[in-house]
Amino acid sequence: MGVSRDTFYHYQELVNDGGIDALINQNRRVPNVKNRVDEQIKSAVVEYAIEYPAHGQHRSSNELRKKRIFISGSGVRSIYSSLYLI
Repeated sequence: MGVSRDTFYHYQELVNDGGIDALINQNRRVPNVKNRVDEQIKSAVVEYAIEYPAHGQHRSSNELRKKRIFISGSGVRSIYSSLYLI
């Protein structure tokens, strides 16, 4: 069959437990929650970008820091790119 004995029995166990869908819906990726930005910070960055569209990522970061919203320039850029603002 072209698969090892261990793999065959692993697949057989999955089919016995959950049917064919157990084989198809295997997702090994775990979301990396620690890299997510808080929604309040994200909305503040978006509001600032709408208010001052000519400011770059580092200036936006510095101006937001004056408002006690702490995010790096690369964090601002990642929010921009996730919202297609760049």
